[in-house]
Amino acid sequence: MSTCLGAKPAPATQQDKMKSCNAEAGSKQLKGDERKKFMSECLKGSPG
Repeated sequence: MSTCLGAKPAPATQQDKMKSCNAEAGSKQLKGDERKKFMSECLKGSPG
């Protein structure tokens, strides 16, 4: 199975992004529209 993965590490999956963005939003105690906006930007990969 490891041979099909190749030498390069796989980019973060959407699920991994969701987990990390969700954790960051939680640590910032974002709620409602602020949280939605943050999650949207975070999942796009935009800085900030």
